[in-house]
Amino acid sequence: MALPLLAELWAELPVEKRIFCSVLLFSWAVYLWEAFLARRQRKVYRTTTHVPWELGQIMDSETFEKSRLYQLDKSTFSFWSGLYSELEGTIAQSLVFLLLATLFSAVTGLPWSLYNTFVIEERHGFNQQTLGFFFKDAVKKFIVTQCILLPVTSLLLYIIKIGGDYFFIYAWLFTLVVSLVLVTIYADYIAPLFDKFIPLPEGELKQAIETMAKSIDFPLTKVYVVEGSKRSSHSNAYFYGFFKNKRIVLFDTLLEDYSALNKDHPEGEDGEDDDTKSKVKSKKQGCKNEEVLAVLGHELGHWKLGHTIKNIVISQMNSFLCFFLFAVLIGQKELFAAFGFYETQPTLIGLMIIFQFIFSPYNEVLSFCLTVLSRRFEFQADAFAKELGKAKDLYSALIKLNKDNLGFPVSDWIFSMWHYSHPPLLERLQALKDAKQD
Repeated sequence: MALPLLAELWAELPVEKRIFCSVLLFSWAVYLWEAFLARRQRKVYRTTTHVPWELGQIMDSETFEKSRLYQLDKSTFSFWSGLYSELEGTIAQSLVFLLLATLFSAVTGLPWSLYNTFVIEERHGFNQQTLGFFFKDAVKKFIVTQCILLPVTSLLLYIIKIGGDYFFIYAWLFTLVVSLVLVTIYADYIAPLFDKFIPLPEGELKQAIETMAKSIDFPLTKVYVVEGSKRSSHSNAYFYGFFKNKRIVLFDTLLEDYSALNKDHPEGEDGEDDDTKSKVKSKKQGCKNEEVLAVLGHELGHWKLGHTIKNIVISQMNSFLCFFLFAVLIGQKELFAAFGFYETQPTLIGLMIIFQFIFSPYNEVLSFCLTVLSRRFEFQADAFAKELGKAKDLYSALIKLNKDNLGFPVSDWIFSMWHYSHPPLLERLQALKDAKQD
């Protein structure tokens, strides 16, 4: 009896009200789904208090407990910050000017960022920033973002205005060019504004990297080390560049011999007793040269197997489809009326409404599909490193990186399937295990 009555009431609503209610209901449905997944994963963190037998030989109980508490803190923080994001989205869409919207977002998001950095990350030993460094970094990021975002958005709106019936093609081509330019200049001109990049010194590691790159025809031109340890003790590595101009970037926290976090506590100093030396050694983080090469073998596998190109193609196909659908929907006055714009239909507001709200169901499905594809790519890249003879070193590197970053090795299967762009540690180790034993 209730369903027919609800259907009748729904049919009597104006079109713009139905659009707004649909968007609002879907956004909260997504939030409740995410809350459900987070609750399942938090249950795993709370109840899994002993090292699984599969990890008995590679993870001690102290590291396991530290990673459990760290991930439990992070998941609790993500729940409340996620609720904040849902509330913020309904406010930000009403702001007309992009600068005010981004300023509003930056200011209201600041307390969450401060709590994450100086409470959670600090509590678990990752944060290396001071308050002064944090605020200086935040201001710099905001200024750089505006210097890029405002001109690009202005040009995009101008193209939409003068583009005629086929403006979506020109808008897509413009965003394609902008994205390629940003990828090209990011590491050379933007990233150095925030972190110091230095060439990897000549030595055994650099020579081994160049030899491995040459063996797979990777057109390597430079290898950099970035001082990520000034910001956080988390580690990373990536490559960038197009055509014959490829470069590799290694975080100093990834390199056992270069990490400033290790140099702060050198082993064997005068006056240190055996307990101190043991403690310093246990704190030493990063990977040995052979393990770094294995990690790079995995990363270069993404290039050799065409994963980077495939991701770019998928991204651009999605971008073209979105601009095409935007061109179809932008003339619907009901969309603007649903969000309170009855007399005018500003293009910027149209972009925000359609891309952020109307496309929400599509974006959720696409995000899940890309997550599944990413996990497949990760397994393939691991297999490529295995073919290079790096299975044993990649096996130990994954364990070290998981320990250094306090990654929890146990995951709820639904949460993992929906969120993890990388396979869980145990799955990756199992895939490498046979080759490691051989």
